[in-house]
Amino acid sequence: MLFNSVDFLVFLAITYFLYWSLLNKTVPIRNGFILVVSYYFYGCWDWRFLGLIAFMSTVCFLSGLGIKRCEGNTHAARVWLISACLVCFGMLGVFKYYNFFLENALMLLDALGMNPNVSSMRVILPVGISFFTFQAMSYVIDVYRGDIQATRDWVAFFAYISFFPQLVAGPIERSTKLLPQFDLLYRRDYTSSADGIRQMLWGFFKKIVVADNCAIIVNDVYANYEALPSGVLAYAAVLFAFQIYGDFSGYSDIAIGCARLFGFRLMRNFSYPYFSRSIAEFWRRWHISLSTWFRDYLYFPLGGSRGSKWMTVRNVLLLFVVSGFWHGANWTFVFWGALNACYFLPQLLIGRNRMHTDNVADGRRLPSATELGGMLTTFSATVVAWVFFRAESVSKAFRYLAAIGSFKDFRSSYLPGTPFCSPLTLLGIICFFICLEWMQRNKPHPLVLDERKMPTFIRWLVDYGVLGLIFLFGATQQTFIYFQF
Repeated sequence: MLFNSVDFLVFLAITYFLYWSLLNKTVPIRNGFILVVSYYFYGCWDWRFLGLIAFMSTVCFLSGLGIKRCEGNTHAARVWLISACLVCFGMLGVFKYYNFFLENALMLLDALGMNPNVSSMRVILPVGISFFTFQAMSYVIDVYRGDIQATRDWVAFFAYISFFPQLVAGPIERSTKLLPQFDLLYRRDYTSSADGIRQMLWGFFKKIVVADNCAIIVNDVYANYEALPSGVLAYAAVLFAFQIYGDFSGYSDIAIGCARLFGFRLMRNFSYPYFSRSIAEFWRRWHISLSTWFRDYLYFPLGGSRGSKWMTVRNVLLLFVVSGFWHGANWTFVFWGALNACYFLPQLLIGRNRMHTDNVADGRRLPSATELGGMLTTFSATVVAWVFFRAESVSKAFRYLAAIGSFKDFRSSYLPGTPFCSPLTLLGIICFFICLEWMQRNKPHPLVLDERKMPTFIRWLVDYGVLGLIFLFGATQQTFIYFQF
């Protein structure tokens, strides 16, 4: 069930009505209802994988209780932790990486002159497995560290793992933040609900209008890049940057807004990353829930930047490469992660990675020349990295970039459009998108409009204007990019 579908809107309306009118009376009933609708939501993709979520939830729930019973016995608690990691990450490895490792092992053996007769399996990748695996493991690790008490309420815990707004593409919530919210009973807050609807509206705009229109062009160009002029290739590379941002941050906005309708608050996952003045700032603003997950559970335990420069370099490389590999079983993602590490390391080694922790041009309407240069440089480097993320192979990514650099038929380049909007219309939509995000860069999302400074009719005009753009220029229903991860 896609967020950008009529089915989801019907499901959401029915769920919202039942939740507030009948089932939000006691915490156990409320959590049981959330669990049921969340499993139904996921089962609409493939009901067979409901058992996987239930199994992983059971393993982590029992591991938390096991760690709690081992208070004072560090060795036994560590056994529970390692066992949970082996089971959960083992399941992730089988479903997501089995064929990747097998194919690469066979290629290596073939290069060594051996020809083993081993057949691959047709493994179906469960939607969102990387997301709910990391969310489940955060609980076990937090219990082991003593950051949260193990829960005995299995219904609340299962609902925490499967909470439908963020189940299949995040944000990847921490147990310390989201799980305690399942112990509280909420009253309907119309102001919060209205803001949640506005954030969902902006998410739909980013996905349906920006990302899906860009996707049509990007898919066509990448499929025929060898026959196209370099200007079109550069155009498509830039469009993919907006496609993946609109697609993924759009999902996060819909998820966060949807959760607010039910009284829950999810963490912010994107903070206007394309206004970053450096790569370090970009990674503080892009996919925040994953970046901080790897920081807290991988980078810091390895020593972070507290050791020698060699250890710091090793830890950063490992952090980015593992983060890249998390995205998919392809060398393109590994290379993409390593390339971002190369972008990031110079800033870290000269101690400039903690610069720009504020919003760009804070208190000013326009950036300075230095800030603008930093943003353009960072965006350009990111666009290059996205080519490796999007390409089918590392070699094709290099050929794509080489074709751009050749300036082949550059003057005769044309800007392709989509069946839903012309090239100029798409560029106008992207400009509107950038301008509104720039003006609202100090707000959680662009449709947060100050009631004290802006008349009601202006706020409604903006909301209905965005809704109108969705109906006028919304592209055909396409799945979210991050569902494959």
